[in-house]
Amino acid sequence: MKGIFDTKRDSGYDDEIAFRYHFPKQYRAIAESLVGDRIIYREPQRNGGRRAYVATAKVVRVNEDACRLGFAYAVMADYREFDEPVPFVRDRRYWETALRSIPDPTQVGAFLQGKSIRTIPDSDFAAIARAGLSETLMPENALRLELDPKHVDDQTQELLELPLEEQERRIEQILLNRKIREASFRRKVCDAYDNRCAITGLRIVNGGGKSEAQAAHIWSVAEGGPDVVQNGIALSATVHWLFDRHLISLTDDYRILVSHNKVPSELRTLFAKQMDRIHLPADEGLWPHPAYVARHREKFSGFV
Repeated sequence: MKGIFDTKRDSGYDDEIAFRYHFPKQYRAIAESLVGDRIIYREPQRNGGRRAYVATAKVVRVNEDACRLGFAYAVMADYREFDEPVPFVRDRRYWETALRSIPDPTQVGAFLQGKSIRTIPDSDFAAIARAGLSETLMPENALRLELDPKHVDDQTQELLELPLEEQERRIEQILLNRKIREASFRRKVCDAYDNRCAITGLRIVNGGGKSEAQAAHIWSVAEGGPDVVQNGIALSATVHWLFDRHLISLTDDYRILVSHNKVPSELRTLFAKQMDRIHLPADEGLWPHPAYVARHREKFSGFV
């Protein structure tokens, strides 16, 4: 069995859903039954939620909340945002088997009371997760996302060529596939930045829709950083190389820091306007997270 974790903005819980999910004790047994397996995050309409399934993650363990009696944390890993939120209902049909079985759809809300954590069949999980990755897996996006035969291995190509029903059956392999995961992250970050390098302002898109800009992680995945847009920044290849090596970084107000004694002199013209704010997404909610920027800058300081 897989699970559903309801998550609400401004809920009052101590959540950081890429890493931890906070919940009251009545859900402890269900949460513990999901340790080692995947869940889907679901946003109800309350508190400005999107009324959609929005991400998946793996439950690593459950810890007692030492500061708040009667509460616990689910420690999460392998967080993966969906390409787009998946609405609760598609073609007048609920994704969850239990909700489809309710004769009167107006009673769904009442049925879900007290079920903020619940189990779902593997087949429900697979269908929702596959729908959440539909943009990345769409054949017409293969060139743009470097998921064409030129850029992927045979195993990845096999997964991409499967019919939808078979992709659902092999959804775990798809979620764990590095090339598919990178493609999904790249699409979301480059779209957020309008395919423009955040530092040089350069925007080049070829005939296949592929952007010259790349998606750089601010806090690297290898060190625990999540694959979320707020942990990404669109950068041209050369700037990406410098950023990954912490030879350039960002201030808290998104201005450029340059390690002038380390950056080759012929590249310094890229940063002539380093006191200007970088190009940022139109949606402020997608701007780099200050905590991730601070992590990156800590390593930069050793190179100045």
